[in-house]
Amino acid sequence: MTRIVVTGAAGFIGSNLIQGLNARGFTDILAVDDLTEGDKFRNLVDAQITDYIDADVFYPEFAAGSYGQIETIFHQGACSNTMETDGKYMMHNNFTTSVKLYQACQKRGARLIYASSAATYGASTGFREEPACERPLNVYGYSKLLLDQRMRRECGLAFERAFSGRVMQVVGLRYFNVYGPREQHKGRMASVAFHQYKEFLRDGKVRLFGEYGGYGPGEQRRDFVYVDDVVAVNLWFFDHPAVSGIYNVGTGKAQPFNDLAYAVVNAMRSAQGLSTLSLDAMTLQGLIQYIAIPEALHGKYQCHTEADLTQLRSTGCMHDFADVHTGVSRYVAWMLQHG
Repeated sequence: MTRIVVTGAAGFIGSNLIQGLNARGFTDILAVDDLTEGDKFRNLVDAQITDYIDADVFYPEFAAGSYGQIETIFHQGACSNTMETDGKYMMHNNFTTSVKLYQACQKRGARLIYASSAATYGASTGFREEPACERPLNVYGYSKLLLDQRMRRECGLAFERAFSGRVMQVVGLRYFNVYGPREQHKGRMASVAFHQYKEFLRDGKVRLFGEYGGYGPGEQRRDFVYVDDVVAVNLWFFDHPAVSGIYNVGTGKAQPFNDLAYAVVNAMRSAQGLSTLSLDAMTLQGLIQYIAIPEALHGKYQCHTEADLTQLRSTGCMHDFADVHTGVSRYVAWMLQHG
């Protein structure tokens, strides 16, 4: 039986990965996390796992050879709070622990597929997996970038090709703006789609930033990617152990926040048996309102992100990503069903 480890297992992407593995029949899964924030347990209630292991216990014990032969580790465990200012804490969680895990994987013969982030690009206007585009704006983005840089050195990665093959598979996946089920515990770090859903439930309206950065009201753009697509790409690399490298995971198509709000409002109206409205009609009826961007964000707010999928496609991964309308409709239906 194939034994798999998922770190950050009770978190957003980790718990969805377990669902994706379960759907394929994989149940010998070691779920690793820190449940100090106890409410995250809800994400594991319907998961089929072999065991739950606290993160403080797992990393040293795995390095020491416990848990038998591990096939693959999906390393999603990290501090993902982009507002965290404690650099020592961030670097220990996201860099030092991950490097030690990589070293243990090489020693124990386990493949490693880990979560990087589009935060590595930060202030850049280009989103290619190369140093010229890597300009993180916070210590979170830097912690992810430093790990990617370390993997490039350790694994002999040239920017235009995959790892040399002298090591076990190592894949870093730079997630863009992920949204979808099982993120309810993330608070302010949850996706825009989640917050718009909650805002519409509470206030009957969605608020977006007005004109800023050369973009019209609500026209600032992000590469919004549905979590099921993130899982699918992880599993594609799981199916292709000869492919290593650092790759973007996004739709490759930036969409404005207006599109997201339009999808959220109409999905919720549809659930209430109401007709679909145009964006103009929503604005006229006050269902979408535009507010000034806070002064604190001036000069620090990205108006456009869009994954360059050239490297991902070059591997043969041709996964078809959901657009905002499709993904948000599924997500709203899930939230309405699960309360």
